[in-house]
Amino acid sequence: MESSSVAAEGGSMDDYEALISTTDVELLKRAWRNEKSAPEILRFESHLISRVREQIQLMEETVEEKTTEGADPLSTSLYQMDLDRTLFLLRSYLRIRIQKIEKYMFHIEKTEELWNRLSKAEKTYTRACTDGLKQHLEETVLSKLPENYQSVLKQSFISEEDDMVPEPRLETFVLCRSREYLTGIQLGDGPVDDRSSQLFEMEPGDLHFICYKSIKALVESGKIDLL
Repeated sequence: MESSSVAAEGGSMDDYEALISTTDVELLKRAWRNEKSAPEILRFESHLISRVREQIQLMEETVEEKTTEGADPLSTSLYQMDLDRTLFLLRSYLRIRIQKIEKYMFHIEKTEELWNRLSKAEKTYTRACTDGLKQHLEETVLSKLPENYQSVLKQSFISEEDDMVPEPRLETFVLCRSREYLTGIQLGDGPVDDRSSQLFEMEPGDLHFICYKSIKALVESGKIDLL
């Protein structure tokens, strides 16, 4: 009987920990870590951000209500701490994305996959950034150069690629942790039997330092978290 009760208690604790780990604040923290560590911009978590903003509004109303009613200062401060932590995560998440947009604006604008990852507001901001920078460069620099060198995107008009556009380095190595058992992860771009290409497996919870390009799709699908 005792072992059964312990098992039941252990099961309830596991359920509780699983519930805590999937709260919106924890999901926001995960999205923030992924965005901070990924070299490219990730998909905007629109539904999560919408829910978090609603929760922030409720927390602000609760803190204001407790302050007005003269509630226990310790209780009020705990609510305020939760509010401050959530606000920090949200602002930092949005700030990191804005920094990536400003750094890779032209690349994001011309790459459909990345463009579709932006929110509506981010798309508007990206267009404003690219249009503003183009106008500034044309008025201050490009108009004074020979015609063949007046492109914002290319070193000259004979260039086959947009060689003036910075792109995120997907070969960057990142620290990550798998959320489940994964196998068949290919390291390198060569064929499987080539020395530069190896098949790799990951156990859940283990930490790995690995090339982002090799796990890019797994990060996007939520099977791997960046740290």
